[in-house]
Amino acid sequence: MFRAVKIAASLLGLTFAAGAAAQSSYQVVSLTQTGTIAGTVRWSGPLPRATAFPIDKDPQVCDPESHKTRDLERLIVGPENGVANTVVFLKDISRGKAMDIPEPRRFLDQKQCRYEPHILLVPEKGPLQLKSSDAVLHTVHMDGAATYNLPFPFTNQTVTRTMPTVGLVNLRCNGGHAWMNAELIVVPHPYYAVTDENGRFELTDVPPGRYEIVAWHEGWKLTREEAAFDVLTERKIRRPVFSDPKTWEKQVTVSPDETAVINFVLGDK
Repeated sequence: MFRAVKIAASLLGLTFAAGAAAQSSYQVVSLTQTGTIAGTVRWSGPLPRATAFPIDKDPQVCDPESHKTRDLERLIVGPENGVANTVVFLKDISRGKAMDIPEPRRFLDQKQCRYEPHILLVPEKGPLQLKSSDAVLHTVHMDGAATYNLPFPFTNQTVTRTMPTVGLVNLRCNGGHAWMNAELIVVPHPYYAVTDENGRFELTDVPPGRYEIVAWHEGWKLTREEAAFDVLTERKIRRPVFSDPKTWEKQVTVSPDETAVINFVLGDK
């Protein structure tokens, strides 16, 4: 049996940092016997209404097919009810393999006025690389465990920033593209994964033992709009505000040379 816990973004940062004191002593060790944790995150029940937002700036770049609105990408459910962009991680591990977060999760692009990927993972004190593929002026505004406000006036020029502190970082555009949003998690150890389009995840090279495994989702409801400011045109705009993130927790036992299967079920209830 597992429990669903709804927590605010600020508390989520504390949740990730909760083990930070312990996780700051995370040790890379030589592993002779390891196991794997694999599974899925699936949606149960009716799907909520998609969260869409009007595209009201730079439509020639942001909306070349004239859809007029953009899905905010807060809940992506595949044909078999797999939930993409869920972060699955071990909460109580202090030693294991070296950091091996895949490079695509550590590189942010701005393409057709959306952030790619939508969920990023960057090691503590590690670099995040950012660029814009769009021929319009973007900004990447970060708040949370890292605070930057980075303009991108030129295409395909990569900049790098260090992510100093474990926790959650919210990414937004202050350049008038209010629908642009993404989440970045600065991680203290390598046992993190993001579910794919079918809701699948895998954690490899896990030392044998009993762990607490967590599934985290950023939250999918558009709760309201708030007043914001386009720093480029100096005009007032409306920005979407989302519901709080949610977490689900389970216990898992990892045995040498075996795969422990853990499945999570998400829903509105």
